[in-house]
Amino acid sequence: MTTSATPRDEAGRLVVRTVSLDLPAETSLLDLLPADAPVSWLRRGEGLVGWGVAAEVRTSGPARFSDAAKWWTETTARAVVRDEVDEPGTGLVAFGSFAFADEPGSSVLSVPSVVVGRRGDRFWLTTVSRGAIDHPATVALADPPRPPAGIVFADGALDGERWMGVVADAVARINAGELEKVVLARDLVATGQEDVDVRWPLRRLAEGYPMCWTFHVDGLFGATPEMLVRRERGLVTSRVLAGTIRRTGDDERDLALAAHLARSSKDLEEHEYAVRSVADALDPHCSSMNVPEAPFVLHLPNVMHLATDVAGVVHDSRTVSSLQLAEALHPSAAVGGTPTPTATALISEIEGMDRGRYAGPVGWMDAAGDGEWGIGLRSAEVSGPTVRLFAGCGIVGDSDPEAELAESQAKFVPVRDALVAD
Repeated sequence: MTTSATPRDEAGRLVVRTVSLDLPAETSLLDLLPADAPVSWLRRGEGLVGWGVAAEVRTSGPARFSDAAKWWTETTARAVVRDEVDEPGTGLVAFGSFAFADEPGSSVLSVPSVVVGRRGDRFWLTTVSRGAIDHPATVALADPPRPPAGIVFADGALDGERWMGVVADAVARINAGELEKVVLARDLVATGQEDVDVRWPLRRLAEGYPMCWTFHVDGLFGATPEMLVRRERGLVTSRVLAGTIRRTGDDERDLALAAHLARSSKDLEEHEYAVRSVADALDPHCSSMNVPEAPFVLHLPNVMHLATDVAGVVHDSRTVSSLQLAEALHPSAAVGGTPTPTATALISEIEGMDRGRYAGPVGWMDAAGDGEWGIGLRSAEVSGPTVRLFAGCGIVGDSDPEAELAESQAKFVPVRDALVAD
């Protein structure tokens, strides 16, 4: 385990001011986002964007969540906050992205210098500084990002044939009784002629997948359809996705496929494992819970998923933050498998790649511990001119390797298309 804070964290307490912003209703938050350490968390035009770094902690190992939570508790206790808006996402806010596994991988929790938020028609601006309340930052349209140039795609750790072999190995182990389900992922590497400005794919993803949460934290970006946990004023919700079918683009055909998905024993089995794992993890923290008996079909532009929204009333919000709830939920069966310890050990043994922060919790949290944490799916890591894309599939006893490969290819589509210039 390691923990490291930036020198800025040693310079004194944070001074935070949130004020209302008068912006036209058609304003896009992403149009305000400059290239200076941008962060984002958006859905249907609402959410948060930020830039700059006022404070930051990096953690790793089995204690990566608890170390970050401890740092956040200490940071918020010292902060001076003047919040004139009092909405979820105002006041002192941190953005985080956490490694999937205990080892390897690093995690980050970061406080931007400037945050701009929107809920409904209401906009606000939060400025974070040291020692004194600065004048509010100037908010204006940022210079637009340059499109990626000369993007070339190549196989990541395993090509399709080798990955199907890994899937077949997993199916054999499941049918031998070693476990019930495992989620296996693969990667794809995109390389450009120059550094990729992450704001370009963010705009494309937000436009193309408005029902997903478009995010970027410290190089990890994407548009996730899966909310690991949202906690807001005593209520907690989690959206579980497991069971997928690719769309054809033909509305009549897609409706038939949706009906098939809703009756598929393989997909219903996979989904049941995921819902059960989330409900079991949330139960100790909730005085009451609602777990629907049957899933609904979530329609996205590229795929359809079986989905269930689990909801509850938390009884320990004073002592357990949304980040700690995310830790309790991670990894769910939707991204790990069942039983989870056996599945994650198998992932480490046969998957053949380092997931980094793919499929880990990503999102934001305020000083009260409320926040939203998605699962880092339909995602990629950008570093200079290189972008590493990820896609994963839930494997059960009757999974077909070729069908799983096709599903993974469909899940690459959102980020892959977002990297292509108009």
